[in-house]
Amino acid sequence: MPVLDDVSRILVFVPNWVGDVVMATAAMRAIRQRFAKARTVHLMRPYVADVLAGAGLGDEMAFWPAGAAQNSLLRLAGLVRQLRRERFDLAVLFTNSFRSAMVARLASVRRRVGYDRDGRGWLLTDRLTPPKDGRQYVPVPALDYYNDLARHVGCDDPGDRLTLATLPADEAAIDARLGESAESRALRGRPLVALNPGANYGSAKCWPAESYAAVSDALVERYGARVVASLGPKEREIADRLKAAARQPIDVFVDPPLGLGPLKALIRRCDLLITNDTGPRHFAAAFDVPVVTVFGSSDPAWTDTRFAKERIVSLDLECQPCMERTCPLGHHNCMRQLKPEAVLEKVAELLAAGAAVASGSR
Repeated sequence: MPVLDDVSRILVFVPNWVGDVVMATAAMRAIRQRFAKARTVHLMRPYVADVLAGAGLGDEMAFWPAGAAQNSLLRLAGLVRQLRRERFDLAVLFTNSFRSAMVARLASVRRRVGYDRDGRGWLLTDRLTPPKDGRQYVPVPALDYYNDLARHVGCDDPGDRLTLATLPADEAAIDARLGESAESRALRGRPLVALNPGANYGSAKCWPAESYAAVSDALVERYGARVVASLGPKEREIADRLKAAARQPIDVFVDPPLGLGPLKALIRRCDLLITNDTGPRHFAAAFDVPVVTVFGSSDPAWTDTRFAKERIVSLDLECQPCMERTCPLGHHNCMRQLKPEAVLEKVAELLAAGAAVASGSR
């Protein structure tokens, strides 16, 4: 690709999943630094806006039509007209969809950089080939997948560091939910541990609530931890099971649920996160917080960020990884047979290594 020295307007197509957004931040930061004088607009789903809020990786946010309107040709035409008025010089497509390439082409973006997949190669000016073995895509960490796009447009190696920030309103919101102030945070003498027992992708990624409850009890009994669980509005059943199974005190935030901004603030100040393989897992890496991630149906190779303070817990069953939303065999053994003590062993490993700071200094 020729050197781009005349770029004044950049359109970045932001990934649609929370975790992928976080894993793309290294590449976004590199683009921001390479084209420091350009105006950068991030096009995204409205629900991921809070993930990037405050990070300083772009100048402006634009949004795909929300809900059912996202499939409306009329609404998409309006978005195309809006983007065309901007006269973008460069579009970087972290998304893989045909629609994103079509919108970039119809918006008359001069250079359109993305992966040649889903039949959209002819809509791009710069096509990268995703690794494949025959017809199957080879598992590649999303972090590397996105970084290759940044390198293609002339960026230095983006590296592995993920970038997030919190807003004052996020910090105030989590203070209110925790019943903390700046002074009480400074005096807190016990570790704060967050649990993330849900997963928007599907039940196959979810370790049983009863197992999370057993881990929570052990954290309270062994380390004197304060344990906080965060669940989404569609995960009340998981929250109810967690509260019913826990014998020791646990705060379960589900009614109302935390938004993504306050959830970032919670994880930022935690001493440890224990989570399923879901988006907030990567909040921990961005804020340098130790994390134990439980894997069942998914393949860690797709989402490896090489975060030194992450420990992965998984069985090695013949049916893993299936990459399905629900267990196709109906038994969900990859999660049901994974014992709480396996997670607690990784917790102890992190604590022994000094990765989790029990003084509550965050």
